Amino acid sequence: MAALLIALLALVLPACSLAVNARASASAGACPGANAVPDGRNAALVDAATLCLMNQLRTARRLPSLRINGALARIASGQANDMVRGHYFADQSLTGQSPLSRVIASGYAAHPASMRLLTAQNIGFGTGPHATPAGIVDAWMHSPPHRRIMLTGAYRDVGVGAVASVPYGIASRWLGGTYAVEFGTRGR
Repeated sequence: MAALLIALLALVLPACSLAVNARASASAGACPGANAVPDGRNAALVDAATLCLMNQLRTARRLPSLRINGALARIASGQANDMVRGHYFADQSLTGQSPLSRVIASGYAAHPASMRLLTAQNIGFGTGPHATPAGIVDAWMHSPPHRRIMLTGAYRDVGVGAVASVPYGIASRWLGGTYAVEFGTRGR
């Protein structure tokens, strides 16, 4: 029996403003890779499937689709890797950087003082079937803070990062995956 180890944490950053339960697994067929477990070789597929599933949920609610942003993708990938490498599960990095400080340092907000910046982060991990994009997105949809972040219409940009391991070095016969998603929008 697979141990269900999904840990979820949502952080709505101080600069953040948050303006029919669809099952991710029911929509998984339309998103290639939605049922793939991260394996270290399929990161692009897993990241794209995670974005596809989130966009399906948004489109069903007449919200704008999220578009991939390179700076946010590097932050998300870095955070997922950092959690696995450091054997922790939290929004702060090993060096103590907050998600907001990583977004500002990334150049996503070119001139943060003169810009309207909205940002949030979802993180999660799972093993076995719960490690897939469909499993993670479904878990986030069942968590009110994660759901609210994914379905906030103001967000336009996103970065997804998934790593083929879990932060705690959990002994399991199931493969695992750790995910981080950075949401953002910027404007004047």
